[in-house]
This record gives sequence, C-alpha cells and structure tokens, in this order.
Amino acid sequence: MANHSATKKSARKSIKRRDHNRYYAKTMRNAYRKFEGLESKKEAEEMLPTLSSMLDKLAKRGVVHKNKAANLKSQAAKHVAKLA
Repeated sequence: MANHSATKKSARKSIKRRDHNRYYAKTMRNAYRKFEGLESKKEAEEMLPTLSSMLDKLAKRGVVHKNKAANLKSQAAKHVAKLA
C-alpha cells in the first residue's frame, strides 16, 4: 500500500480514471453491438456518424487505441455497405 501522500493521491486518481475509462469503453462496445445488430440500411446510415464520432473521441482521450478505433470504424462502414 502507498505510504506517501502523493502516492496515495495517485492511487485514488488511477482508480477514478479506471472507472471512467471502463464506463466509456463499455458504452462504446454496447453501441457497436447495437449497430452490428441493425438490419435496416437507413437506420445503420443514421447511426454510423454517431458511432464514428464516439470512437474518435474515445481514441483522442486514450480510452481505446487509435488503430482499434480506426478498425472499428472501417468494419462499421463495411457493414453499412453490405446491407441491402
């Protein structure tokens, strides 16, 4: 366990940051799963910009890696193109 006050504060901050990042990562995964489940091309086209924006913001803030965000955006665009 931490002994110095600065180390104790650092431990508190890391717990807070972990919870924050886990919440947004889980929200992103749920949004992506919902998007993948869409069967209507119109609904998917409406949701794609929202999903892309979410992924960009999370990559910018370091919640997900920028390459992972890019890969998910690419897969999402392919999913929209594949829908009839």
